[in-house]
Amino acid sequence: MRINETFSTYSDWTYGAAVAVYVLAMLFSLAELAFGRRVATAPARELVGAGAPADDHATEELAEDDAEPESRGGRAERFGRMAVSLIVFGALLHLSALVLRASATGRVPWGNMYEFGGTLSLAAVVTWLVLLRRFPIRRLSVWLLLPVTVLMFLGGLVFYTNAAPAGPPLQSYWLAIHVFAVALGSGMVLVPGVISVLYLIKTYRPRWATRLPDAQVLDQVAYRTTVFAFPIYTAGVIFGAIWAESAWGRFWGWDPKETVAFVAWVVYAAYLHSRATAGWRGGRAAVINIVGFAVMIFNLFFINLVVAGLHSYANG
Repeated sequence: MRINETFSTYSDWTYGAAVAVYVLAMLFSLAELAFGRRVATAPARELVGAGAPADDHATEELAEDDAEPESRGGRAERFGRMAVSLIVFGALLHLSALVLRASATGRVPWGNMYEFGGTLSLAAVVTWLVLLRRFPIRRLSVWLLLPVTVLMFLGGLVFYTNAAPAGPPLQSYWLAIHVFAVALGSGMVLVPGVISVLYLIKTYRPRWATRLPDAQVLDQVAYRTTVFAFPIYTAGVIFGAIWAESAWGRFWGWDPKETVAFVAWVVYAAYLHSRATAGWRGGRAAVINIVGFAVMIFNLFFINLVVAGLHSYANG
């Protein structure tokens, strides 16, 4: 199939523009985080009311917070709204880049490492925008955009592949189904991975995280996002096994990428199971979630780029 070079060029431009807009959104989100009001103050008041000794440091933070001028909070609010607007604009540019890439190649835009990373990143951004409507976590946008922009930056400079038709092993309708499900699930679990790291900081180093939301909010965001992402990722693994049987005559062959994907699935299954049955919450659950996130990152970079396997699309 002939490649539409015009659409390919426009795709590259909009991809770069999306990265630039995300970086700008990071700056506004960082400004909101810096100028926003402190959060970790309520426990000090409760202890004092019960007759227990108050923590001097917390009391000082409370006094400083109460003394903050109203204009400072209003300025932070404006920065936060501008950051969200930029994230939405960046997501539209991001989506346009993928659509133009698909139009240029005549196939779905996740046929190589560059395109897969772009799809995964967009899934993470859209997930974050949905969560912003349900949880008071807007000032955390900088921490979500940081891994997204790094991944997209690496995609544009290191993993970039010229627009081309899909190779013979990928000329199957399972490319549209299996890879999309894996990219969507992987992008969604990027969010709870970041949130779980922030949860541990909030819980065990509270003086470093006085401007972060309450730890319980962070825990709920991580858990509920994983609950939605896990079935999608599971479907992606199952679809991959079906495609493997069709292409190679077996459902499972312990290919390196298959194996690490299965390990990630086990870790996330353990996380959800421990929350539902053993009542594991807080730090232990966050650590399991972070381990799952680390396995996904390992699969994305090390397995795709270093270890030889049958999943040749990652090297395309």
